[in-house]
Amino acid sequence: MGQGAYIVAPAGPVLTEDEVAFFRDADPFGFILFARNAETPEQLRRLCTSLREAVGREAPILIDQEGGRVQRLRAPHWREWMPPLDQVAALTPHESAAFRAMHLRGLMIGAELRAQGIDANCAPSADIAWPETHPFLRNRCYGTDAATVTAMARACATGLLEAGVLPVLKHAPGHGRATLDSHLALPRIDVPLAELRDTDFAPFRALADLPMAMTAHIVLPEIDAETPVTLSPAGVRFLREDLGLQNFLMTDDISMQALSGDIAERAARAIAAGCDAVLHCNGDLSEMRVIAETVGAMDGASQHRADIALTCRAGLPDIDISALEAEFGALMQGRAHA
Repeated sequence: MGQGAYIVAPAGPVLTEDEVAFFRDADPFGFILFARNAETPEQLRRLCTSLREAVGREAPILIDQEGGRVQRLRAPHWREWMPPLDQVAALTPHESAAFRAMHLRGLMIGAELRAQGIDANCAPSADIAWPETHPFLRNRCYGTDAATVTAMARACATGLLEAGVLPVLKHAPGHGRATLDSHLALPRIDVPLAELRDTDFAPFRALADLPMAMTAHIVLPEIDAETPVTLSPAGVRFLREDLGLQNFLMTDDISMQALSGDIAERAARAIAAGCDAVLHCNGDLSEMRVIAETVGAMDGASQHRADIALTCRAGLPDIDISALEAEFGALMQGRAHA
């Protein structure tokens, strides 16, 4: 039997006996961690070790360490980062400095994660920030036009990969036009597809070579008038064929209120639509059991994409963090523009 077609989250900083037993039997593809799982560096390393011991392999462990509002590891034990949009804006019009700073940011975040045992980061966000973008997302974006977002997202992803951390490109095919928070409601983007192809979709097409991507819980009426991309066969086919996202594709959190139906229905529809794995984040063990029973193991094609993605996990490199911090600080203070 293959690995489970789901990525799940423990409830707290230490695994319970029930969690260990479930993870051993269900064999999820990977895990995702949140602030509730992280107390100290030592504790977090132990948790990562326990998760991998439960499944008996080097399962990927993911986190959302974007910087700004969305970073699960925070001071005093971990670095604080300004929102991505603010960092890019601070370096405008020095494009080369902005690119290098975003690369260093990805590299330093990646090194910090790998030191804890975490080897995948749900970043970069390739969504474009528009005036109407909902505040939950706007300053998490990397720019206000496709070219800037593409360049900054590439820089961040390259830094993460150099640190041995898998980047997860999100939120495909582009969440920036949404005026609703998909944690609470289902956004509908009534913008002509022809316009979106040249703007919001362009960064995803340009970054389609990255090993992993995450779907957006949004409705695009010209693709599927009723169903969010995550649950829509037409939506996932568009990601695969039109945008070229042929690598491992996971859902955004299926606990979010943008999706209708119970957890079993959401999970089943996401896999039937063509997603490789379901992401479940709230740590509810009873819901995880339902997901495992509903979707089971990844099929051969999904497992193949998963295996290819994991080959991009490099070993932990020897990184001179002090030198990187000094260069990053100089860039942000305007003393270097290279």
